[in-house]
Amino acid sequence: MAERETVDVAGRRIAYRRLGSGPPLLIVNGFAASADDWDPGFLEALAAGHELILPDNRGTGATPGKPGEITVGAMAADVAGLSSALGLERPTLLGWSMGGYICLSAALAEPGLAGRLVLLATDGGGPDRVPPNAEAWERLIDLSGTPREQATRLINLLFAPAAAAAVDRDFGEIVAAARAALDPAVLGSQVAVLEAWTREGVAQRLGEITVPTLIAAGTDDVVIPAANSLALAEGIDASWLARFRGVGHGFMAEVPAPLAALVGDFMAAG
Repeated sequence: MAERETVDVAGRRIAYRRLGSGPPLLIVNGFAASADDWDPGFLEALAAGHELILPDNRGTGATPGKPGEITVGAMAADVAGLSSALGLERPTLLGWSMGGYICLSAALAEPGLAGRLVLLATDGGGPDRVPPNAEAWERLIDLSGTPREQATRLINLLFAPAAAAAVDRDFGEIVAAARAALDPAVLGSQVAVLEAWTREGVAQRLGEITVPTLIAAGTDDVVIPAANSLALAEGIDASWLARFRGVGHGFMAEVPAPLAALVGDFMAAG
């Protein structure tokens, strides 16, 4: 993974990693995740044909952020400011989970920002979204226990049962170390972001998005049920929809090569 760089955006330091070459792909991670937390196989496959720009969201990685400053709107402004500061010309914005909320909000706030959107395992928010079951939601926002216990709980949410045990065995310690480095107050603010999206979101504005949009999800996602991907596709006219059978919320790590190939085909399409 490339070393972090930083850029000043409206007096705020934004940290990011950059790798690969080709058409720019600005990739925004989700809840409790930084630029370090993407599946390396997925990034490697994408970087073979694209320049990847991977920012740390506010309060994660090396991007500072006080809890009161962490909102979807603020993080969307960071993405837009980073794109401008780096001189990117209508990059594709790719967002996973909460990162999808950020990319949707950025694209709506600045219609000329993105040339394309890629929305992975995400939803448009609002009261009509299909929520996770209560148990899955409580497990997602549960910050109790040791970092290792939190890591196991998270992995079992992100991956289908057939893959979760192997991921926990091979990567559980890495996930635990990343979780231990996070400020609990920042995590609490991100939980508030998720809750606010549930109440508000942008579902009523999806028709304003006119850029080509790829929407993809795993059919076994218990965090953001795959039915939400269909709702996004129905709301955005210029959209592709792909659902990957038998994989969960973190499906980028379960099917990295097929998903990266789909993203590449989508970006190359006229």
